[in-house]
Amino acid sequence: MTSSVLTANPAASTTAAPRLLTARQHVLTVQLEDWFHVRAFNKLIDREQWYRFETRLERNAHATLELLDRHGAKATFFVLGWVAARLPELLAEISRRGHEVACSDFSHRSLKEFATPDDFKTDVLHARDAVECATGQRVHGFRTSGGWFSRHDQWALDALAELGFAYDASRLPRKLGFLEDASKRGIHQVDTPHGSLLEVPPSTTRVCGLNVPIAGGNWFRQLPRDFINGAIEDWNRNQTSPFVLYFHAWELDLEQPRIGAAGLVNRIRHYRNLNRMREMIDELLSQHHFGTVAEALGLKTVEVERKAETVTLNTQDGRARVPVLHSADATRATIVIPCFNEEDSLPYLARTLERVEFELAPHIAPTFLFVDDCSRDRTWDVMHEVFGSKPNCRFVQHEQNSGVSKAILTGIKHAETEVVCSMDCDCSYDPIELKHMIPLLTDDIDLVTASPYHPKGRVKNVPGWRLLLSKGLSQLYRIVLPQRLHTWTSCFRVYRKSVIEKLDLRENGFLGTAEVVAQLSLRDSKIVEHPATLEVRIFGESKMKTMRTIRGHLRLIARFVKQRFSGVPPP
Repeated sequence: MTSSVLTANPAASTTAAPRLLTARQHVLTVQLEDWFHVRAFNKLIDREQWYRFETRLERNAHATLELLDRHGAKATFFVLGWVAARLPELLAEISRRGHEVACSDFSHRSLKEFATPDDFKTDVLHARDAVECATGQRVHGFRTSGGWFSRHDQWALDALAELGFAYDASRLPRKLGFLEDASKRGIHQVDTPHGSLLEVPPSTTRVCGLNVPIAGGNWFRQLPRDFINGAIEDWNRNQTSPFVLYFHAWELDLEQPRIGAAGLVNRIRHYRNLNRMREMIDELLSQHHFGTVAEALGLKTVEVERKAETVTLNTQDGRARVPVLHSADATRATIVIPCFNEEDSLPYLARTLERVEFELAPHIAPTFLFVDDCSRDRTWDVMHEVFGSKPNCRFVQHEQNSGVSKAILTGIKHAETEVVCSMDCDCSYDPIELKHMIPLLTDDIDLVTASPYHPKGRVKNVPGWRLLLSKGLSQLYRIVLPQRLHTWTSCFRVYRKSVIEKLDLRENGFLGTAEVVAQLSLRDSKIVEHPATLEVRIFGESKMKTMRTIRGHLRLIARFVKQRFSGVPPP
């Protein structure tokens, strides 16, 4: 595979070598993705969970379009197939305004996530079909959404050439393999076994022999502003290739949610200096003339037949496309959700529960019972704003803060069904698992509990110290109590109401979750563990007080040791 710098089109007959405009005509590209799609959060947020998050993509796209209109600028929008399939009208509007719409992969995957080149090609074709279906125009270009291509990813360029793309914009020339050839900093032609295509890399500047990105995105927000401006002026003076600028639509959104669970590096990477991004883009658009990649390469707009049948959507976005119906013999269950200062989490919870209800139908008919444990923020008001119009939602409020276990017991008390479930408001366990857990509560079972420490369970992104604490406490309970459960402290459970109401329970806070299982164990009740995944909470902070919790559990364990070996039957 070879590459060469491209400065003009000598009447070539293929699309691989179109004409470039002058250096004063620059190129602007926009990555059209939502704030929760980004790589900085991909270890916290699975694609299967995207439906839980507030989408801000349409408002950010329109903010971008208004900014471009104000300066008479045009841009190339690189769009996930996932977005194109869900918001075709938005893509059609972008195209009608004179911008180019190109594609990324379908659902924000890195090259490492594709098992074979054929898997990659299938994914890209699916994304391209979705974009062309939305705009009615041929897609000329591609940019990866899962991390810049490296020198080891030449096979992907060959795949794109085989699929007929005219250009790629997925290589950032800042690593070894790009440094020895200065021509790779500008638009250049790449030859592959399946033909040629053009590489359109974001622009860089040379510092101490290295290529430093100056073309937007995270680099714009992290590097000093004077350095960026000076480097751009240097490009204008010394480079013939157009300056290629890019940014993400979410970078114009100062009100996007904050992911508290993200690490420090990723928080800096995603949130730092967002407040200056719009101003910097606005300033550049006022000083320079920007157009699309297609304009810079002389590629013409080509109308294509819309292939609506090639893009099929399932319900993975969590939106029920038909009314939720239940069978006549559906199991009625109450899902208790304790809430304390959860104002910010409730919209996230609402999208999750919509999906839960859809997944449980038609065999399980849920009632959602929210217990506000005397929150100090607007939890009670927001709870009614978000869920108040839903006929299967009920609300109870404590007059004083009593702890999560007390809130669960309050919910059990107010439940009108024999089957009662409890879950965390922050969805640290996937509540869709209830469709597997509820059927396990057969006539001879009193409790089904989620178990991340079960051999088939899983823990994801939970801090090591917290995991060590929780596992250690569960091991102590396992030693001193009759049943050899793997997890004793989970709040995600399915209860038999009539049995729980007979227990003499004294603990209110986090300790109460262990006390319930321990009391049932001492009574020889049958308990079933369901392997589950425990994840770190995405929004807000844990309400648990570490040292107080440790002391409380040790006190509770000592009480059960005494109770078990005293010969006195449990109350």
